[in-house]
Amino acid sequence: MSFILTTQCSDDIGLIAKITSLCHEHHLNIVRNNEFVDREGSRFFMRTELTGTPTEQFISQLQANLPGDAQVKLHNPTKVKVVLLATKEAHCLGGVLLKQFENALNIEVQAVIANYPNLEPLAKAFDVPFHCLSHEGLNRSEHDKQVGDLIESYNPDLVGLAKYMRILSPEFVARFEDKIINIHHSFLPAFIGAKPYHQAFERGVKIIGATAHFVNNELDEGPIIVQDVTQVTHADTAEAMAKIGRDIEKTVFCKALQLASEHKLFINDNKTVVFK
Repeated sequence: MSFILTTQCSDDIGLIAKITSLCHEHHLNIVRNNEFVDREGSRFFMRTELTGTPTEQFISQLQANLPGDAQVKLHNPTKVKVVLLATKEAHCLGGVLLKQFENALNIEVQAVIANYPNLEPLAKAFDVPFHCLSHEGLNRSEHDKQVGDLIESYNPDLVGLAKYMRILSPEFVARFEDKIINIHHSFLPAFIGAKPYHQAFERGVKIIGATAHFVNNELDEGPIIVQDVTQVTHADTAEAMAKIGRDIEKTVFCKALQLASEHKLFINDNKTVVFK
């Protein structure tokens, strides 16, 4: 059976040897291995694809042989569970649902939650449960609590913001810490906040892009996962840029979810380590 072992800890001498030797002792075959050392932060990151039958003793021995701050996780090959939040725009949500239908993503979309009913036909077309939780008459914390309670009822591994046009409260972010992936329609850190394509148009840019990032309490400033760009010209209006940008947003969002579902992402302070 195949498994993925992820390890992160303070850097030290012989970490790779300790991990691989213990794999050998437990008759686990390493079929692929990636490692990275952040020399400035003195942090070690490693992703190991294994075949065999890991035991609880293997994990406990591994934890004991590594630095005290080691985070060691063993991931089985089942699909990663995701709840998607959306508003009215269909392209990112539709892109994920189509890729799931094609088995091109290692995820299971458990539900779509939106603050408007517009996308219900899209979710139902792919046989995915849809919930409309309107924000009307509620303050941000009240609405976030309703959404958060519904998300928790599904117990997902990840929460994806598929063009969810709501600023999240600190309580919501803390509730799903390091689990929320957002797609932002600009090449961050440029053009943070609302109407980035209009900001780009006003600056006369020649390249526009999209950024998928983890969410923290600073608007659009969480650890970046994936970015991509395309060229535009002086003839493109803000509306034309937005239309061009939708394809990039969809592609970047799907790529970020795929990397997360394959356990190729590590948060390293306000940056990420991304294994290809």
